[in-house]
Amino acid sequence: MTDSKYFTTTKKGEIFELKSELNNDKKEKKKEAVKKVIASMTVGKDVSALFPDVVNCMQTDNLELKKLVYLYLMNYAKSQPDMAIMAVNTFVKDCEDTNPLIRALAVRTMGCIRVDKITEYLCEPLRKCLKDEDPYVRKTAAVCVAKLYDISSSMVEDQGFLDQLKDLLSDSNPMVVANAVAALSEINEASASGQPLVEMNSATINKLLTALNECTEWGQVFILDSLANYTPKDEREAQSICERITPRLAHANAAVVLSAIKVLMKLLEILAGDTDFCAMLTKKLAPPLVTLLSSEPEVQYVALRNINLIVQKRPDILKHEMKVFFVKYNDPIYVKLEKLDIMIRLANQSNIAQVLSELKEYATEVDVDFVRKAVRAIGRCAIKVEPSAERCVSTLLDLIQTKVNYVVQEAIVVIKDIFRKYPNKYESIISTLCENLDTLDEPEARASMVWIIGEYAERIDNADELLDSFLEGFQDENAQVQLQLLTAVVKLFLKRPADTQELVQHVLSLATQDSDNPDLRDRGFIYWRLLSTDPAAAKEVVLADKPLISEETDLLEPTLLDELICHISSLASVYHKPPTAFVEGRGAGVRKSLPNRSASSAGEESSASVPEATVIPNQESLIGDLLSMDIGAPAAPAVPAPANSNVDLLGGGLDILLGGGPANDTAATTAAAAPAGSSAAGGLLGDIFGIGPVSSTNLIQIPKITWLPADKGKGLEIQGTFSRRAGQVFMDMTFTNKAMQAMTGFAIQLNKNSFGLVPSAPLQVAPLQPSQSTETSLPLGTTGQVQRMEPLNNLQVAIKNNVDIFYFACLVHGNVLFVEDGQLDKRVFLTTWKEIPAANEVQYNLHGIMGTADTVAAKMTANNIFTIAKRNVEGQDMLYQSLKLTNNIWVLLELKLSPGSSDATLSLKSRSVEVGPIIFAAYEQIIRSP
Repeated sequence: MTDSKYFTTTKKGEIFELKSELNNDKKEKKKEAVKKVIASMTVGKDVSALFPDVVNCMQTDNLELKKLVYLYLMNYAKSQPDMAIMAVNTFVKDCEDTNPLIRALAVRTMGCIRVDKITEYLCEPLRKCLKDEDPYVRKTAAVCVAKLYDISSSMVEDQGFLDQLKDLLSDSNPMVVANAVAALSEINEASASGQPLVEMNSATINKLLTALNECTEWGQVFILDSLANYTPKDEREAQSICERITPRLAHANAAVVLSAIKVLMKLLEILAGDTDFCAMLTKKLAPPLVTLLSSEPEVQYVALRNINLIVQKRPDILKHEMKVFFVKYNDPIYVKLEKLDIMIRLANQSNIAQVLSELKEYATEVDVDFVRKAVRAIGRCAIKVEPSAERCVSTLLDLIQTKVNYVVQEAIVVIKDIFRKYPNKYESIISTLCENLDTLDEPEARASMVWIIGEYAERIDNADELLDSFLEGFQDENAQVQLQLLTAVVKLFLKRPADTQELVQHVLSLATQDSDNPDLRDRGFIYWRLLSTDPAAAKEVVLADKPLISEETDLLEPTLLDELICHISSLASVYHKPPTAFVEGRGAGVRKSLPNRSASSAGEESSASVPEATVIPNQESLIGDLLSMDIGAPAAPAVPAPANSNVDLLGGGLDILLGGGPANDTAATTAAAAPAGSSAAGGLLGDIFGIGPVSSTNLIQIPKITWLPADKGKGLEIQGTFSRRAGQVFMDMTFTNKAMQAMTGFAIQLNKNSFGLVPSAPLQVAPLQPSQSTETSLPLGTTGQVQRMEPLNNLQVAIKNNVDIFYFACLVHGNVLFVEDGQLDKRVFLTTWKEIPAANEVQYNLHGIMGTADTVAAKMTANNIFTIAKRNVEGQDMLYQSLKLTNNIWVLLELKLSPGSSDATLSLKSRSVEVGPIIFAAYEQIIRSP
């Protein structure tokens, strides 16, 4: 008979009936009763009243019954902690049972019961089980340490379980090693300090690689993930690890294959100098990726999302495997769309004919979403592979002739991009496009067609009539179409002013008087003023040459791509977002990045004149991540554009909101070009924002605090603070001798820290007599080794004198880390703000603000936080500000102030949001300064 009988509702299911059965002398009856209790518990009934009766059943040799009772205990121990104590003796006894299964079961259950009172009794049995003769018990105990760490981290550290766990890495059984690695990884993620719990070295790596061949598939995944966090000391070691991991690529489990690929992708960065080895390794990576596409659709999708990342980083790996990504008729839509994306990434001159033939076939499918994507893909091929552009345009014209509405509309959207990429080459097809004007009903397609008419108005005889037909329903059009119509009509007027004056007045009236859309209204006013005051300037602005569009507009930003490569085979690689974007709590903030390339490529990079931004690395890796922050190109503040620049000022309208007219733009760029703190810059800022010249004396001075009290310094007391003078960080200290003997021979050393701070000169402290004090100021450079600290501005210091060596930690004030060239050009600010993803925005509430927006801006400017622009929106003052840290990390800020209120909202955007707390603390100190 099946177990379904336990779930049936009869009189025997009642609590009092179960109670009597649990106390029955017959073992079989007891077991039946416990099964009924577990069944009731499973369907959600409250059977906690039976706790003492079920606990009494623990005293049994029957393994099945014991498992059931333990299951019940895990569920109800939290609600009945006092009763759960009754079970402790049995747990302790079971941990010494002759049967290893019972020993493992007891220690596993104790680890799952999250009750402090029971946790205290777990330590001794767990210590014994970690040294148990049976590997099954040891591997279970290893996982139990991680569970115990989650309940009480201090107990695990105090009782020495971490050391025992590290010892298990040398265990003879591979599964024990795998579980020890898994437990250490889990504990490391949960660790508040973020410090690596076990220092990975060649010996440890060798043990893990030995265990890799013999443990189960999930054990292999744990070990491979741990290897991914290790940076080999040289190329030879990296090659050795690659050779030992490569056999994992043939594993049947997709998780093992992807984890192995993740490790190899990281090691390829280190081996960049050895081209022959890299080429050999690259060839080996293709077959396992192709094999993953033979799995079920869900696994295929995960594999394809990971392949998408791999192809962006290293397209050579799959350059000969195009056919694998051709769509099958029975593929689900999500697999089809992903394959299509990868096909475009792999398209090149040698396979473009094959790709276009496939795409044309896809464009005749029945699935609308898929057809749209296929048509867009043809356009992307034209932009990416220049020799194929003519063939792509011809294919798109064939598709337009099908007269299928959604195909025609997508084709027009991509043809607009082709015109942008290849000006004055394919304009002969405009007449064909105009024939389909009446069928367009989607905003993007209508906007694209309007752009084409406006851009090539001189080639279209009836351009005014075509645009006039759009204006009839202007108020009902989408905002995107309205903006394009406004610009297109102005372009037409500038090209043919004689016969379109009435049309331009009509559209300007619609935009400025009848519209509620602020973007449209503002653009309308700008055009109106330009046309009425200086038509020549209007022509220069509106008809300026457009910059050519880039080949790959949807590539991931390089820093993000490198981070996602480190997360291959995890959810981050499927979402294409860093873990911080969708995981809260522990481990979410730990940022991973690829190691630096080998010495040869590093040398080439260092020769570049543009300083790269250093992203603070995790403590697991002491190698600085010199990946670009990608704030415009170059990363440094942009040089002001000349007057006849081809930048499209009216592309998005946002720049108008942030500054006013062209005169202000000139002033802002001039201010950006002037040295920070110079009188010219101060004057221009004053002209734009109403801020007077700023004196460097306004730099805040934070009072000294005690860093080393006399009782810990054997009579030496050190008080200190940090300041910034003449572009350099200083450590200002007062040394006081409260001992009975003289102190001499002072020296200082700083530990590796997040900002690479090191002494620029020796510590100058004269011999200190008893009760004597002396002041000293130590200049600090930022060229030291970088190691992520927690918090980021934590600085560990060692002071040596004739008495002893003393250690203390202090926090570096954020404002001393803000450099003088932190003012971004307004356009670079706008572009960068848009490019940084929303996940990298943090908000903070400020209180106790005194003074107006102008006085706040002046204080900030004095402390190297530069105001780029100021606006008033619905009665609130908005300050847009930028700053740069000593390690070239740029931070963009928006400060929202309400006149008459002492509260404000600060929004921060940066590629490295972990610097947020330092910035917020600095703002608090600056706004409260006199």
